[in-house]
Amino acid sequence: MSEKNPLATDDYSGFKDFNKIVHEPIRLGILTLLFTIKQADFSFLKKELNISDGNIFTHLRKLEETKYISVIKKFVNRKPKTIYEITEKGKKAFKAHIKKLEDIFSKI
Repeated sequence: MSEKNPLATDDYSGFKDFNKIVHEPIRLGILTLLFTIKQADFSFLKKELNISDGNIFTHLRKLEETKYISVIKKFVNRKPKTIYEITEKGKKAFKAHIKKLEDIFSKI
């Protein structure tokens, strides 16, 4: 007797509703870090995610455009420093994404 595979289904409707901005792996990593630690500078995010300047900049810009993160520019020891912070809109989108994943996994 074979058991039915819970992933073998024709109902993939849960996947089509993913927020594509949040679901992209690097952006999900950025949001996860910012949700956890509240603020981080460019260098920290780049190092933690192990990606190039150009790559992370593109993803940060996308998150900024959707207002999921805010950007704080300041000078520290006369050097420019860019700090990123998750916004309330970003927190909502992140939590909704996690909830969506939990809903999918709860069916397994």
